[in-house]
Order: sequence, then C-alpha cells, then structure tokens
Amino acid sequence: MTPERSAPAPLLVGVLPKQHPEVLQTAATLAARLSAPLVFAYVDEASYLVEWDPARSAHRLSLHPDQNDDDLRAVTSDLKAVIEEALAGAVPGGAPLEWTLRTLAGDPARALARLAAESNATLIIVGTSEKGLSHRIAEALSGSVGHWLAHHQSRPVLVVPYRRPAHEDRE
Repeated sequence: MTPERSAPAPLLVGVLPKQHPEVLQTAATLAARLSAPLVFAYVDEASYLVEWDPARSAHRLSLHPDQNDDDLRAVTSDLKAVIEEALAGAVPGGAPLEWTLRTLAGDPARALARLAAESNATLIIVGTSEKGLSHRIAEALSGSVGHWLAHHQSRPVLVVPYRRPAHEDRE
C-alpha cells in the first residue's frame, strides 16, 4: 500500500494592476523549484468584506455602489493575461505551473493574511511600492502591506524589490 501524498501548500502572491514583473518572476521561480502551486490574490480596496466564511465565498459590498462589477472583471481579466504571460516562460522546457487568481475585498494586508491562513500558504510574496512622492504619501497613510504582514501573522513573507535600471532611478 502506497502512502497518500497530499497536495503541496501553495505560495500566495499579492498582485496589482500593472504589477512589476519581478514579483511574478520571483514567485514563478520559487514555485517551480518547490513544486508548489501559486495562488495570486488581487485585493479590491474599493470593496469591504461583509461576511467571511472560509467554506463559502466571501460576500463584499462596494464603497462605490454606482460602479459596476465590470470594472473589477476588467482588472482581473488584465491580471490573468499578465500572469499567464509571466508564467509562460518561467520554466523553460518544464511542466506548466499550477495557479489560480483570487479576488479579495478590504484592507490588502489583512485580506492576504486571511487567505494565507485559509489556504495554508507556505509563503506570502508581495512587491515593494513604486518609488516617488505620491507612493510614499499613500504608504504613509495606509501603511506598507509587506511591513504589516511581517509583523502581524506567522507565515514567512518575501518582499520583492522593484528593480529599475540605475540610470532611471530618480528619487
């Protein structure tokens, strides 16, 4: 009798529209080396969680009820295309990586932490924010997702820096 093998725990990757490719490439490389599936998660900050039941889907309400869910569908469709493109060349000659995309609501750090606990993720991967004054102000007001995750939950967090060529790095 052969022992039953359980599915490997996934790597959780926080993604955004116009995601820096370094985050996706790093996640793909790690997933291939660890033979782990990837769970990509986009957090819609314009929505908030009204019910949480891990056995069922979460119910959310929009902070902008006049906007249609078509906007969210367009964002997730674009994210799927970016992820597929990034993963296509991730493992040359290897088997394609197993992945899913989840859409969450509310505060990004807390939503990612909830999903990591629900999916028993081995690692949470997020990117750094872009450089520049507007991004610094936004981070000062809402905080850093990577910083919050590293200090408020028990899973390892990998923060992937945004790499820009030195001649383009203007602060």
